[in-house]
Amino acid sequence: MRVSASPAAHLSRLWRSPDLLVGSILLAVLVLVALFPFLFTAHSPVAISVPDALQAPSAAHWFGTDDVGRDIYARVVYGARVTLSICAGSLLISAIIGGGLGLASGFFGGWLDQVLGRLIDVMLSFPPIILGVIITGVLGPQTGNLILALSIVYLPVFFRIARAGAMSETGQTYVEAARSIGLSDGRILRRHVTRNVTPLILTQYMILFPLILQIQAALGFLGLGVQPPTPDWGAILEGGKDYILFAPWISIFPGVAVLVTALALMLIGRGLQRRLDSR
Repeated sequence: MRVSASPAAHLSRLWRSPDLLVGSILLAVLVLVALFPFLFTAHSPVAISVPDALQAPSAAHWFGTDDVGRDIYARVVYGARVTLSICAGSLLISAIIGGGLGLASGFFGGWLDQVLGRLIDVMLSFPPIILGVIITGVLGPQTGNLILALSIVYLPVFFRIARAGAMSETGQTYVEAARSIGLSDGRILRRHVTRNVTPLILTQYMILFPLILQIQAALGFLGLGVQPPTPDWGAILEGGKDYILFAPWISIFPGVAVLVTALALMLIGRGLQRRLDSR
């Protein structure tokens, strides 16, 4: 009989992965900044000071100021909470809805699989960024509409991953054994198939996070994301586009924040994928 490793043993193996180690440290710092931005700056992210407009990075303003004198460092720090919460929440909605539909489609098959499969194929015919632009463009540039758009963008990916995992698990011996002792399909799906497919969904979540972060920043740059004066990395990038030649710091620093966050999440996703493949 195979003995499951203890949680401590699993954690020890995870920390042996350089990708997971570096990515987790970077992500922990970013989460700390997002949760407690007031610990990292004394400046207000929305306070306007026209005499200080377009100042280069200095001891007074580490990342410089924008066209109305707002401190870029404060806006990047406070923007971490807005950006990461929108991306994390949107992707979580995608994972729950897309994963749930995919599990049901792959496990039960039949007409349900046919109908959902066709709908997902239609959604996949649009590139993610184009789909996001269409939804936010039609509904309007509001935070709620942005979350809705981002939730829809990668829902088909979670559907496909969960469906493939459920179809694979359905053919396993333990499913037949569970049915033979009288367990209902619903109970088998909830207690066994879902548990075995969940690691695939979680790994995909971390892999897709950098991509949805870039789409959210792109929509903000196009003016379809969070609206001013709320600090958001995409909105900060959009505000600096007219000053890129003589005040590049307005766009450089939020761009670096997006890249560092994407790097941390990609490292974690790659480490989890390697761990899952080894199992």
